[in-house]
Amino acid sequence: MSLFGSRKARPTRPTDILERPDYGWVWKPLLGLVVVYLVVTLALGAWWSLTPDGFDVQQASAEQRGRLASDAPGAAPLDTSPAGRGAVIIATQMTLLDTLLDKQGGYLRNDMLPPGLWLDNMPAWELGVLKQARGEAHTLVEKSAMQPGALKEAQERLDGDSQDWLYPSTEHRIAKARDAYAVVLDDLNQQRDALPAEGDVPAYWLSRVARRLDELTYRLSASVADPEALRELEVDVDQLPGRTPWYRVDDIFFEARGQAWALEHLLAAMVADYGDVMAAADAEPLVERLQAELKQAQRTLWSPVVLNGTGFGIFANHSLMMAAYTQRAAKLAEALSGRLAGVSAPDASLNQSADPSAQEPMATQAGAETGAQAEAQAEAQPQAQDETSASAADEAASPDAEAKAPGTTPDTAAADESPAAPSSGSDEASAGEPSADSAEPAVDGADTNADS
Repeated sequence: MSLFGSRKARPTRPTDILERPDYGWVWKPLLGLVVVYLVVTLALGAWWSLTPDGFDVQQASAEQRGRLASDAPGAAPLDTSPAGRGAVIIATQMTLLDTLLDKQGGYLRNDMLPPGLWLDNMPAWELGVLKQARGEAHTLVEKSAMQPGALKEAQERLDGDSQDWLYPSTEHRIAKARDAYAVVLDDLNQQRDALPAEGDVPAYWLSRVARRLDELTYRLSASVADPEALRELEVDVDQLPGRTPWYRVDDIFFEARGQAWALEHLLAAMVADYGDVMAAADAEPLVERLQAELKQAQRTLWSPVVLNGTGFGIFANHSLMMAAYTQRAAKLAEALSGRLAGVSAPDASLNQSADPSAQEPMATQAGAETGAQAEAQAEAQPQAQDETSASAADEAASPDAEAKAPGTTPDTAAADESPAAPSSGSDEASAGEPSADSAEPAVDGADTNADS
C-alpha cells in the first residue's frame, strides 16, 4: 500500500499498452481547429459584408477607355480624349460589373460554401446592383441607335439567374457582359457610334427607375406592421404584397441599399453624357434633389441588425425609413422623366445664332405638361399648405387689394393639388412596356423568390 493512496496497476503484459491505447488527446486539437475555422470565417464574413466604396464616373470612364488600348489593366493610362455620347454610361456599367466581381469576397450570391453561404446582407445588396444594371441594359437596347449586337448580348447575359453556380455561372455571364460592353465602348471611343442627343433616352430610363422604386417601396412597406405609418406615406395598404417574413426584412432592406448605390452612379453617368439636355430642360434642381435622396438611403447603419419597430418605441423601423426615401426618389425620377421627354440638345449652330429664340430647347407640349404634373407631385404637401396660408394672410392684411386690382384672385391651385399615391404597378404590369422588357421583371422576380 502506497503512502498517498492506491497506485494504478501496471500492465501485466507489454501488449496491454498496445491493445488498449488512450485516444483522449485527439479531441483537443480537433476542437482547436474548429474554433480557428469559425473565427476566420466570421472575420471574413464581416469583412466581405462591407459595402464597396463609390467611384467617380468620369474617372472610371477614363480608366475603362485607357484599358482598351493597354494589355496591362493595372497600369492602363487614362484616356480623356473626346468620345461619343454614351461613353460614360457604358463605362459606368462596366465598372458596376467589375465591382460585383472584384470587391472583397467576389460575387457572393451564388456561394455554396461558408462563409458566403451564411451571408445574406451582401448577396441582397448584389441583387439590388444587378437589377439596376439590368434596367440600364434594357434601356440601351431599346432606345439607343447603336448597333444592337453587343448591347443585346450584354442584356441577355445579365438576365440570367443571379444564383447560378454551375457552368455557366453568374460570374461567367457577368464577365461576358462586361466584355460585350467593352466592344461598345471601343466604338464610342473612336466616335463611330453614339447615343441620340434627345432627352428621350434618359426620360425612358428614369420612368423605368420610378416604377422599380415604387415596387421597392411597397415591398419595404410590407414589413411595416403600423397602418397609420403607411397612411402617412400615402401607401395603399390594400395593394401591399403579403407580409414580409421576419427573416427576410433585412434582405429587402439591403437590396434597396444596393439599388440606391447603383442608381447614384448611373444617374451621375447620365448627367455626364446628357448634361446639355438637362441644362436645356432646366432639370438640374430635380437631379440634385434625386441625388440627395439616393445618398440619404445609403447612410451608415449603426445597428448590427435591421430593426422593425413601431411608433415611438425603443426600436427603430429601418424599413419604414428606407421606404420614405425610395418613395420620394420615385416621385423625383418621374418628375425628371417628364421634364426631359421631348427635349433636344441645343445645336452648335443654334448657339452661335444671334436670335435668342433659336437657342430655346425644343420640347413637346405633352412632355412639358407631364413634367409639370410630376414635379408638382414631388413637392412636399406641407410646403404647399404653408404657401396657401401665407397668401391668405397677405390677402387679409390688405382689405383694399381687390379694389385696387379688380379681377385678380390669389392662386391657390398649388394647395388644391395633393401628391398621388405611388403607383403599385411593377414592371410586369406596365402595359406600355415594349415586349423586349418583359423578360427582365420575370428574372427579377425569380431572383427575389429565390431569397426565400
